[in-house]
Amino acid sequence: MHRAPHPGHSRETGFARSIPALVALSLAIAAGNQALNLFSIVQEAAKAELALSDTQLGFIQGVGAALPLVLLSLPIGRMIDHRNRIRVMIGLALSAVAGLLVIAFANGATALFIGRMFTSLAANCAVAACISIAADLCVPARRGSAMLILTLGKWGGTAGSFALGGWLFGLLGEMPLPAWTGLTEPWRGAHLVVAAITVIAILPLFFLREPPRRETIAGEGAPLRVVLREIVARRGFILPMFAGQIAVAMVDIAAGIWAAPVLSRNYGLQPQQFAQWMGLVVFAAGIAGSLSGGIAADFGHRTGRRGGILLGAVGATILSVPLALFPLAPDEPSFAIMLGLFLFCGTAAGLIVSTAIAVLLPNELRGLCIGLFIAMAGIIGFGLAPVLITVVSGLLGGEAQLGTALAIVGVATTALASIAFPLAMRHAPQDSTSKPF
Repeated sequence: MHRAPHPGHSRETGFARSIPALVALSLAIAAGNQALNLFSIVQEAAKAELALSDTQLGFIQGVGAALPLVLLSLPIGRMIDHRNRIRVMIGLALSAVAGLLVIAFANGATALFIGRMFTSLAANCAVAACISIAADLCVPARRGSAMLILTLGKWGGTAGSFALGGWLFGLLGEMPLPAWTGLTEPWRGAHLVVAAITVIAILPLFFLREPPRRETIAGEGAPLRVVLREIVARRGFILPMFAGQIAVAMVDIAAGIWAAPVLSRNYGLQPQQFAQWMGLVVFAAGIAGSLSGGIAADFGHRTGRRGGILLGAVGATILSVPLALFPLAPDEPSFAIMLGLFLFCGTAAGLIVSTAIAVLLPNELRGLCIGLFIAMAGIIGFGLAPVLITVVSGLLGGEAQLGTALAIVGVATTALASIAFPLAMRHAPQDSTSKPF
């Protein structure tokens, strides 16, 4: 006698079939984040060659990353909700390659700024497209696991930028690229090599198909005013959740940009001396944080409690407050341990928020909402955080106070996040198609 398949078995089978596509998306995210963070590991060498100041570096790293997000994240978010998302992903991936090449051949701060804009656009807006695609590849109960795969790509790329970037910097210092490339400085050569690796990593995107969209309320072709009305109706949930995540992103971004200079200035280390262990710390924190965040998101959602999916984010941000003091650690091992735990908490919180968007918001709002978040994160996280660190260090006495400034800003922002997430829980909808609370 024929038996109907068990619903749980169908969900597992459907998720298993989506894994190759999720892995391809994860590879693209990894490539984008590697492109975005590579310059941070070698920026002291670029600063010396091009005679840049900390203020210029902060402007390049911060405003250079923020500007394209402010200008383009909303239009791209709208495209994600209404156009072929795979094509959007391919365009963004090619932007990462372009940015790496521009930085490799940069002759001054302006070219570095332009290259930073390309890599920032690729890394950040690609996340919005991937979350939207992943949500349509999986049922709601498995979206935490899908976000886990995507987040592993993010942290794999970030860790790779440290480990691979530091290794290439040391290698190319001893074995320069061929003369025909015109690149003699190791930091330039590292960007050229990573550009070639990025091309290979994004090839699987060309074999993906656009999945059908699920869980719409206003409809896939809904006018912008209708979509905005739906967002405004959910403002009690969206605004505090975004405030919490932007606060987390702000200090994570600042840590990613300034951790390497702090190690060079405060601990007397060169990139090739710390890049390998720092890459391992970042990757381990990313894996552990992703696993914990995915488990916490799925568990919180299954509790049936209003906003329960965000419980793990609340706990992670509370733990992050004392860990934000990592730049003041008394020695290198303490720095590594505190940084790893800090990134673990930030990764878990970020994955939980991504899962909450995929589970609690209707399909036609996801791309635009993530676009709004990316725009705000661009203004505050990239545009404000790196520059704010330099301003605070200046007030404290100069560039030698970079670590203290990073710690002060980190404690303040993580404390804000630990307050914002409980507010979002109180106003969370029950599911993606329910009326706003």
